[in-house]
Amino acid sequence: MEQNRESHQSGKAGRLIPIALTVVIFVIIFWRIPFGEFVLAISKARLAPFLIVMGCFSICFFLMDTFVLSRMIRWFHGPLTFPTLLPVRAVTYVVSIINTQLAQVALALYFHRRFQTPLAEITSTVAMLILLEVTNLISFATIGLIAFPGGAPLFLFALPAGLACFWLLITRVARGGLGAIGAKIGGHTLLNTFRAVRFRQGVTVLALKGSVFVLSLFVHKYALTLFGMDIPLLQLLTFLPLVFMIGALPVTVAHLGTSQAAWIFFFKDYAAEADLLAYSLV
Repeated sequence: MEQNRESHQSGKAGRLIPIALTVVIFVIIFWRIPFGEFVLAISKARLAPFLIVMGCFSICFFLMDTFVLSRMIRWFHGPLTFPTLLPVRAVTYVVSIINTQLAQVALALYFHRRFQTPLAEITSTVAMLILLEVTNLISFATIGLIAFPGGAPLFLFALPAGLACFWLLITRVARGGLGAIGAKIGGHTLLNTFRAVRFRQGVTVLALKGSVFVLSLFVHKYALTLFGMDIPLLQLLTFLPLVFMIGALPVTVAHLGTSQAAWIFFFKDYAAEADLLAYSLV
């Protein structure tokens, strides 16, 4: 009974932390930005064309994201057609708005039941897909950092170096390298996909993900003008991947707060903070 009570209390605290963090972030944001300026920025925006453009892009993103996932599943788990996966992915997208972890668990359970594959193997594939997504974003950010010398914080250069080290570490361990560490955990089911993946497959995923990011770059470049902002393309190339990564962190309610804070932090030198807040919230 005592253990159940402690577990319930810790679970309740875990649910309250994202809510509290979301509230704190928005309190800080609106402490910096008067609410009246935010309302004015919304009123000046051309919302109709913005919603049309972003709606079309969202459909393209959803279709490509689902296609990439279907390829990963076919490569490592079994046959799965793109049309079959579409409704399943759509449901998890809706769930992820509220709870990212719940959406990932639901997707893993679906594949587990469909292919009778251990959950650890499914988790391995999902982890590989997430790592490739991060690699895609950091690669574009690195291109921007190199092309934009002196215009970005120096600590950002640690991202590609850290990513390269992590790739080297995880692939070596998965194949039994690095001595005792690889011998002990290299054969673990959680590393199955990292052992099985081929260079060609990784490049294919990066190419598909990269094409979507390039599209998003131009979509945001145009959409920002509908809010009266003109942020240089090179700055978008450098910082937009970081905004995406920070906004995707499962630490707030419905990903609110972190995304807005990232937009303001990285682009405040190129646009009014109230305009950036309005854009990131619509």
